[in-house]
Amino acid sequence: MFREAAQAPSVVRRQLVANRTRMASLGERLRALEPRAVVTCARGSSDHAATYAKYLLETRVGVLTSSAAPSVASVYRSRQDLSDCLFLVISQSGRSPDLLVSARAARDAGAFVVALVNAEDSPLSEVAHESLPLGAGDELSVAATKTYIASLAAVAHLAAEWSGDERLRSALTHLPAQLGVAWSLDWSAAHPMLVRATNLFVMARGVGLAVAQEAALKFKETCGLHAEAFSGAEVRHGPQALLGAAFPALVLSQDDAARAGLEALAAELVARGVPVACAGLRAHGAIELPTVASDPGTAPILLAQAFYRLANAVAIGRGLDPDDPPHLSKITETH
Repeated sequence: MFREAAQAPSVVRRQLVANRTRMASLGERLRALEPRAVVTCARGSSDHAATYAKYLLETRVGVLTSSAAPSVASVYRSRQDLSDCLFLVISQSGRSPDLLVSARAARDAGAFVVALVNAEDSPLSEVAHESLPLGAGDELSVAATKTYIASLAAVAHLAAEWSGDERLRSALTHLPAQLGVAWSLDWSAAHPMLVRATNLFVMARGVGLAVAQEAALKFKETCGLHAEAFSGAEVRHGPQALLGAAFPALVLSQDDAARAGLEALAAELVARGVPVACAGLRAHGAIELPTVASDPGTAPILLAQAFYRLANAVAIGRGLDPDDPPHLSKITETH
């Protein structure tokens, strides 16, 4: 896990170059098609990348984006009207049965199917109208790291080319080098809090919510730590009642309109005696973790990279092997 996560900067650098022409062409095609909506389809870490796609596409492209429930096609065999929609499938293996059924059903229902997939020769690539390789190479660790980073980078590339957003295009040129810096960041100040924790909330908003989801999953699968992801707004609707001296919080933010609310939330939690670690924001009394200054659109990618180093250390600190999580395999055979 540690070795593969460290490869993310080179993976993203190669991917951006390899997909440059195809992404530009796809962006032009999508502007011509003018999809009425985007439907994402993914599982696990890839579904967290789909959350990132939702916020990035809705804020940068202005197109309604929603997550598909694969069981609608794979279990219930229901037919939907997806004409004039973009169906965006994100997958590492491109072999998960329910994703394949969903992609075929979407194509039959009139959607334009685009796959972001690591395995270029996968069945999913054959189903999709357009398949763009993540280019992460082999990933042996069950816990996805570099493929998740590659998925986020591909989504950002797609959003930049579809929207013609020059700021995002510029941010992508700096992303590989910034990922290298993010990997070197020292988040060890949060280590003691997380090693002894039994439960944890990870909170973010907007494009950063995808990283909160990913962090919560990684804490579960590699660290044996029960962690749940929440929007900084949604957590106020009841869940925050659980937080206390023995129930800490990790708060993550990109530098955009969501930051002020998350800073206020972190400050309130600290005042209540909740142990808080935060990255991308400041809260007096909280453990403040360093970040890389970047465009808010690519900031979540850098947060994820810094987090992976911390997660690996926390797993080892809790006496676990992050490369061998119990009861899990690389390809999840969900039907």
